[in-house]
Amino acid sequence: MNRDDPFGFDMSVSSDKKKRQRGRRGMSGAFETSQRVCEHEGCEEPGQYRAPKNPDTLDDYYWFCRDHVREYNLKWNFFNGATEEEMEAQLDRDRVWDRETKPFRRSAEEKAWARLGVDDPHQVLGENATQNPGRAGNGGGRRLPPTERRAIEILEAKDNMTKAEIRKCYKSLIKVLHPDMNGGDRSQEEQLGEVVWAWDQIKDSRSFK
Repeated sequence: MNRDDPFGFDMSVSSDKKKRQRGRRGMSGAFETSQRVCEHEGCEEPGQYRAPKNPDTLDDYYWFCRDHVREYNLKWNFFNGATEEEMEAQLDRDRVWDRETKPFRRSAEEKAWARLGVDDPHQVLGENATQNPGRAGNGGGRRLPPTERRAIEILEAKDNMTKAEIRKCYKSLIKVLHPDMNGGDRSQEEQLGEVVWAWDQIKDSRSFK
């Protein structure tokens, strides 16, 4: 580093460490460089541990030795004197870091629609305009290999069914298509073969429970 800095800044690591020595805090929480005396009555031990004076001024501290800060902390109650409603209100504020959620400002376009009595611009397109079931609504929500997707369609099942449920679909189709169930009629044997093939794909698949 160039130490002939015309602006007078010293950004060296050693310089930074020296600055940090002023308020160095040990692993136990003690401020080891503190020159204070414990504020507990009659105690002359070094006051290296700080404790807030009251819940309203958490940045104003007492300074105690290790034994007396432990004693103080055991008696400390942030909600001392608070009602149950005040405690609940404080907990609610803490959940959002004491920052209340504010409503979004409405845009000029939203205000214009509101003047017409329309909450959602899609409403002008009809009652079904905002009803989009997506792929899942059509039984196509899962990613399946093409053969298994085709098998699901043949069995007239849905991809969110279990194997047991799909097997019921398979059996119901067999009853409809099998010649033995139709007085020997073999006109639907091709469809029957497709149904048997489809069940073979699902039966050995790992995609279904």
